Amino acid sequence: MVGKARRPRARLHAAAVKAARPAPSAKEAEASVAAAATTTTAEATARSGAGGQDWGLVTSDIFAGTTIDPKALVQKLHWDTGSVISAGAGAEAKPVLSKKEKMKLRRARWLQKIDAIKAAEQTRKAEARRKATAVVGDLHPLMEALPELSELVTASRPRKKVKSAPRRKAEPTDFSRMTPAQKRRLLDDEMARFQEVVTSPSYQADPLRAIGEHLSKRLRQEEGGRL
Repeated sequence: MVGKARRPRARLHAAAVKAARPAPSAKEAEASVAAAATTTTAEATARSGAGGQDWGLVTSDIFAGTTIDPKALVQKLHWDTGSVISAGAGAEAKPVLSKKEKMKLRRARWLQKIDAIKAAEQTRKAEARRKATAVVGDLHPLMEALPELSELVTASRPRKKVKSAPRRKAEPTDFSRMTPAQKRRLLDDEMARFQEVVTSPSYQADPLRAIGEHLSKRLRQEEGGRL
């Protein structure tokens, strides 16, 4: 609620001028003090007669006649007896949750209730559907149609994939397209074949014929690799 804003009221009339009183003389002041003292003494006498005590002699200190032992002021209180709440000190304190955590817990409870209601509704519908369906004949054909447990177990197991041997890429026959390693391997093979041809008895008998046969064999191998 919003409070009302008070506006200062403007004075329509000027304040009245009070006449200055003359200062009392010394005799009048002494007379007023004596009258006040007489009145105070009369009241004190009346009170002492009514209550049986002399109230004029009572001082302003109310703890004047009180005696307190300093040892009585020093006390040791056990931590479990200092509060009324200490009666439940053995109980576990509830954890303080934030607003977001409380909202999450409340939402989780609602979801659990909704899931329980849905499950109960599905169970009720399934039971009503089962009661409405009439069983015709025996269940032997159904048992024969259903697979056995061993078949289900073997079907559920994942089949191991047979790893095929990695295929090697065909090496290029063109010398310009070969890698340095392939070129070195080719030169080593050619040198080995040359040594084999040179040391063969056919080369020693007829060198030209042996070299021609070697070249024709090499050409056939290259043509077969290209095909």
